[in-house]
Amino acid sequence: MNFPKKVIESVASDFSKKRSDRDALRLRRLKEIYSLCPEIKDIDASLSRVSKEIAEATFTYKSNIRERIESIKNNNLALQERRASLLCNLGFDRDYTDPPYECEICNDTGYDGFHLCACHRRALVDKMLDCTGFGNLIKAQSFESFDPSVFETEEQRKRASAIRTVLEAYADEFTHSSDSLLLVGGTGLGKTHLSSSIARRVIEKGYNVVYESAESIFREIGREIFRSDFSEKDPEYYRFFDCDLLIIDDLGSEMITPSSVSYLYNIINTRLNKGLPMIISTNNSSEELLRKYDERIASRLFGEFVIHLFMGNDQRRKKLGKK
Repeated sequence: MNFPKKVIESVASDFSKKRSDRDALRLRRLKEIYSLCPEIKDIDASLSRVSKEIAEATFTYKSNIRERIESIKNNNLALQERRASLLCNLGFDRDYTDPPYECEICNDTGYDGFHLCACHRRALVDKMLDCTGFGNLIKAQSFESFDPSVFETEEQRKRASAIRTVLEAYADEFTHSSDSLLLVGGTGLGKTHLSSSIARRVIEKGYNVVYESAESIFREIGREIFRSDFSEKDPEYYRFFDCDLLIIDDLGSEMITPSSVSYLYNIINTRLNKGLPMIISTNNSSEELLRKYDERIASRLFGEFVIHLFMGNDQRRKKLGKK
C-alpha cells in the first residue's frame, strides 16, 4: 500500500473514532441499565472477577482443579443468562449494553491479527477516491459500465471496445514504469469515463492517484505560489509532481496564460524525468495543442506519450436529445 500519509492518518483517526463512539455508547447504556436495575450492576461486577477466580483456582488448589474451574464457568453462564433475562424483562435485547462493532472481524481496530483487515483496505481506497478531486465520478464509473454499443457505427463501436480493453489492461498492469497516455478526441466519447475507470482500478491496487482538471491544477499552483503565508510544510500542489499517477482532465479548456503554460511544462517535464506516469485527456487536435502551448510541450505530448484517439459523435449530447 502506497497511500499518502494524510490518507493513512485520516483512516486511522476514523477507526479510532469508531471505537471511541462505541465505547461511549456502551457506557451510556450501562449507566441507563444500572439505574433501572441495580442487580445487573452486581452481576457485571461478579462477571468481571471470573478470570481472577479461574487463575486463583489454578494456582491455589492442587486437586480437583478441573472441577473447580468447571464450577466457575457454569456459574458464569448462569449469571449471563440471568443478566439477559433481566434485560429482556426491561424491554431490551440481551446484547443492548454491548453495541456491535461495524466490523466484527477486527472489532473496528482495522487489523485482523497482524494484517490489515479488509474493512481497513476498503476505507483507504474510499478515502483515496475522495482525495483525487473527482471522487464521486470515479466511484460511479468503471470499465464494466463503459458501453461501446452506444456508438453509431460498427467501426466506432469496435474502436471504443478496443480502447476500453487496452486501457483496462493498462490499469490492471499499472506500475511506476507504465507509459504516460494522451487521450485525444471530441467531447462525450468516453475519455473521462475511461480515465476515471483507470483511476479507480489503480487506487484499488494501492497506488496514490491524483485526478484533477487542468483548470483546477493550474489555479491551485498559481494560488499557492503567490500566497503570503509561507510555512515549512510542502505546498499541496507538490502532489501533482510526486503522486504515483497524475490524471489531467480536459487539457486545453482552461484559460491559456504564460503561467499556465509554464506550470504544465514543469509538471510534464518533472514527471517524465522522474519516470512517473501521467494520463492527459484533451478535446483538442494536435494543431490546436501546438497553437495553445509551446513546441516543448507539444513535442513531449506527441513524442513521449502513448496516444489513444477517440472517434465518434458526442454520446452525452445524444442522450440529452432523447430526454
